[in-house]
Amino acid sequence: MATTKLLLYLLLLVQLTATAYSIGVNYGTLADNLPPPAQVANFIKTQTTIDAVKLFDANPDIIKAFANTNISLTITIPNGDIQSLINLRTARHWIIDHVKPFYPATKIKYIAMGSEVLHWGDDALKSSLVPAMRTFHNALIREGIKDVKVSTPHSLGMMLSSDPPSTGRFRPEVLPILAKLLLFCRQTKSPFMVNPYPFFGWSPEKENYALFRPNSGVRDKFTGKFYTNMFDGLMDAVYSAAKAIGFGDVDLIAGETGWPSACELPVCSVQNAADYNGNLIKHIESGKGTPLMPNRKIETYIFALFNENQKPGSAAEKNFGLFKPDMTPVYNAGVMRNQQDGATPGKPAGPAKPSTPATPTTPVAGGKKWCVAKSAASNQALQSNIDYVCSTGVDCKSIQPGGACFDNDVRARASYLMNAYYQANGRHDFNCDFSGSGQITTTDPSHGSCKYNA
Repeated sequence: MATTKLLLYLLLLVQLTATAYSIGVNYGTLADNLPPPAQVANFIKTQTTIDAVKLFDANPDIIKAFANTNISLTITIPNGDIQSLINLRTARHWIIDHVKPFYPATKIKYIAMGSEVLHWGDDALKSSLVPAMRTFHNALIREGIKDVKVSTPHSLGMMLSSDPPSTGRFRPEVLPILAKLLLFCRQTKSPFMVNPYPFFGWSPEKENYALFRPNSGVRDKFTGKFYTNMFDGLMDAVYSAAKAIGFGDVDLIAGETGWPSACELPVCSVQNAADYNGNLIKHIESGKGTPLMPNRKIETYIFALFNENQKPGSAAEKNFGLFKPDMTPVYNAGVMRNQQDGATPGKPAGPAKPSTPATPTTPVAGGKKWCVAKSAASNQALQSNIDYVCSTGVDCKSIQPGGACFDNDVRARASYLMNAYYQANGRHDFNCDFSGSGQITTTDPSHGSCKYNA
């Protein structure tokens, strides 16, 4: 009997080890042409090697669809619910309504407390994040659920520096919150979830480095570590930032990463998306880890499962999907159980059809991009952008009376400073969001003596 129990224990341990780290996918639903959740769950289970799915909400139809599939699920609490969940009774009711009807038939692995709160949230929401996570964790325990972890995904807008990776540090304004968050992760053995997107750090000279293609690599002059891809560099920058404040032991998860197959710029293509995601999957599955986190399979969630034709923003946002809504691959990323065309991972399975991409006017050679104010943005929002950018240390003399870019129009002044901020912070698209009031352009907005940085 003891021998049988030992064998069962070892078998369970092997199973847990095999599923401890996954190649997962983000399942977004901002489209009017997607198949029913039950069909999607069956497709993922029977046709792909994906064994983890991350949702951006707590849609009961989707959660129920993954029951008895053995596919682990991350469900997300909306940002708007976070502050109310500081109250234990409210948190328990949320669990009773959104978790317990499906658990454990549905293998819920993580609860994500909001999405990129430190990037998009106001001060009140940011300060509520960790208290809500603590309360929610306690509520899960009180409801008898002890194996579901609470985390929250972050954009890399929280980083003050990331290059070279060993100099990675968090922005001072979010550091107090992140220190409390990382302490929570350590105490509850929850992962620190981040969203690294080499796509946002793309430049012509770094294209092969961003796409895991053969390249000359980059050496970190402070550690001597050699990097052959941007994904490792971004993850190690976050690791360095966490270690710098005493939390190098907290596990990191890549909650979102991906590459669009179509958009207004040449950088978005079927081949580039296939190369990035296909090579990423092979890299993660190799278990080699990163230079600062060797021999690790970093749990990674590709964005996204489907092209979503109703996503707001640029055409790129609509074309991150591995699959079209009819569940045919946009390209071969190496996640299908049976590659019918015999293609190798990283080779496109067929042409992608962009979802009404915007057409840039007078595109500039070299892939240059600028950040400008949206035409629909309010004067109040634009003035807030000006005040914020000037508070970050960006030189604002150019928009003052007598400056080369002074203009009576607040939109013109804001555009110049929004671009200055965007260029100074790594040219990531998320640095041009400004709460929805900014947009990327490939047309040089310089005029007269007012020259925009690029």
